[in-house]
Order: sequence, then structure tokens, then C-alpha cells
Amino acid sequence: MKVNKAIIPAAGFGTRFLPATKALPKEMIAVIDKPLIQYTVEEILGAGIRNIAVITSQAKSVMRDHFAPSPELESFLKAKGKLDLLEEVRKISKLANFTYIRQPEPLGLGHAILMGERFAAGEPVAALTPDDIYDCLVSCTKQLVDAFAELRGTVIVLGRVDREGTKKYGIIKVKRQVSDRVFEVADMHEKPGPKKAFSDLGILGRYVFTPEIFDAIKRTSADSRGEIQITDAIRVLLDTQPVYGLLFEGKRYDCGNKLGFLEATIALALKHPEFRGPVKKIIKANLS
Repeated sequence: MKVNKAIIPAAGFGTRFLPATKALPKEMIAVIDKPLIQYTVEEILGAGIRNIAVITSQAKSVMRDHFAPSPELESFLKAKGKLDLLEEVRKISKLANFTYIRQPEPLGLGHAILMGERFAAGEPVAALTPDDIYDCLVSCTKQLVDAFAELRGTVIVLGRVDREGTKKYGIIKVKRQVSDRVFEVADMHEKPGPKKAFSDLGILGRYVFTPEIFDAIKRTSADSRGEIQITDAIRVLLDTQPVYGLLFEGKRYDCGNKLGFLEATIALALKHPEFRGPVKKIIKANLS
């Protein structure tokens, strides 16, 4: 039951970032000096996983190009003596073993994950949405993988959300509290709103699934928009096996919206040795 594979669903249109995403995939927008999807890949590597499937669409070949070798760029950097940048570029193409799977049309997160069934090949698999950056001492995915190894069941990442958050995330109902940060899930609902929310525990785009998730997705009905929601599929999975939620340790930045993206950029810049001082000066100058 070791987790050796991960799926990154990255086939959406990124409409919340238009017009920036008209030609550039949202996953390739850079925070400081790395595209969003690279932060996700590095988080996965932090859990010891090197086999990654990216669920993509026809218009997103640039993601494949980013993680592929670039002989022309490498030759240019070598000729100019920019050896530090050359090493950085070469490392990107060696990060992981990538498989690219095309989703023919955007039919929801559940459907996107289902596209990775053959890649998973009957093994447990992690799934991560690339909208989020998790800044943790221990990779958020590793926290999930460690919990999965102990609990032997599907584990999802949880975070405390406010009233507005209940309109944006799936919310769980707790069956029992297993430990300080682990809860067994009784039920869940996608974006219920504050009046119908079971709790303040939101599902935040990180999962480690048992192989049975794919059959559960196939048995899940599409919603009113014709999409298969992964939250609904996990509810189906609950009929046959326990599902657990883990309150992760660290900080999450929701880069799926412009304000969260800005917050991530400022927070990570303040941690970057090259930018920490200048960013502090900019902030001070604009607050005075």
C-alpha cells in the first residue's frame, strides 16, 4: 500500500485569471520565479513520489515543454557562462517521471482524476490540485502519505474555513476524532454554504486515495453542470470503506484566485533571500 504515484489535474481553463490565461495555462503563471505547477511537483517529490501523471488538455503543451529538456536554451546558457542557471534548468527536466494524459473535455475534478486510472494501475495514488501552494516544514503530501500508511484508508487534507469558505470548498461531517489532527469522515457536501455546512472543516485539494476511488467515481452522477465532483465520489466511497481527514501543519495559499495569488507572492518573496529586503522596503514605502 505504499504510495508511489501522484495525479495533477490541470486541464481547466483558468477563467478566474482571464485575460492572463487566454494563451498561458494558469498552472504556468509564476509565483516569484517558478510556475504554480512546479511548486506542486516539488511538494510531491517531498513525499518521495517520482511518478507523476498530469491531466491536461490540448491547449496546454507548454506544461510538457517546461518539464522537458531544452537543448537550445541549455546551449545558450553554457555559451554565456551562466552555469548556475544552466544547472537550474537541467534540474527541472530531471525532477520526476512524467506521464501526460489528455482530458477530452472539462467534466469536473472527479472526471479528471478518473483519467488517471490506467496510470494508477490498481495502486493507491495521491491527487493534488495545482491551484494551491503549501508552505510546510514537512511536505503536505508527505503528511498525507504518512497518515495513509498508518490508517490504511483514503486521507484528505482539511483546513479550518470561515463562513465564506463554506461556499468555496467541500465541507465534512465528523464521525469521530481519531487524534489531534485526524478525523474519520461521516459525510461531506460540496460548497454547502454556511447554513448547510456540517462543520468548519474544508477539503483543500490534497488527497491520497485507495484504488477503489476509481470505481466510486464511475458510480458518481454528474451535477447540474454536467461535472463529476470528487467530493461526491468520496461520498460514494464512504459506503464501503472509511475515509479520514487530516488537518495539515503549515500554511496554504489559494492561488486559484487573484487575492490568494498576491498573498502567496508577497509571503514567499519575504522568505526569499534575494527579495526579502527590497520587498520590505516596498511595503513600508506604500504603507507610509
